Parts: sequence; C-alpha cells; structure tokens
Amino acid sequence: MTTTSQRKKHPRPKHVPERTCIGCREIKPKRELIRIVRTESGGVAIDPTGKRAGRGVYLCKVKTCWEAGLKREHLDRALRMKITAEGRRGLAQYGEMLPS
Repeated sequence: MTTTSQRKKHPRPKHVPERTCIGCREIKPKRELIRIVRTESGGVAIDPTGKRAGRGVYLCKVKTCWEAGLKREHLDRALRMKITAEGRRGLAQYGEMLPS
C-alpha cells in the first residue's frame, strides 16, 4: 500500500486558452490568433496584446480568414455592431499585410 507522500508527483500540464477564429471556425490557441476589439467610442481596433477592454473576436494570422470575416460580415455579428466603412478599410489593410 502506498501513501500519498510516496506517489510520484507529476506536474500538471499548463492550461492553454483556446479561441475560435470567426473566419474559418477553427479552435486554436489564443496566442496564434489576432484579437479585434470593439472600442468604447463605437469603432474597432486591433488588439495585439489581447488584454484591451471591450468585446473582442479572434481571427487567424492568415489573409483568407480576414477576407472571410470582412466579406461575410462575421465581424459585425460577433461584435454586435455595424462596422463603419473606415473601420472596415483599416482592417482590410491590416489583413493585406498577412501571409496567404
């Protein structure tokens, strides 16, 4: 019979937060995604730290996911707001810099 002190203590695996990309609907680790946040002023902003206050959604670091999110208005629905043409243009420009 073994007692508690005699058992080997294995370190618990570190918890990795996961989020869903709204472009491709794949679940990935949070660090592999880019967060877009609804600001207090009613606009949208890219949140590279992932800690900014406000409602946020996640997209992969791939151009196709950004195009899908903007084209099908997944971002509007997920952020529960209508994104302005200026905000949409800014996000599209950022998405153009990403790899295919």
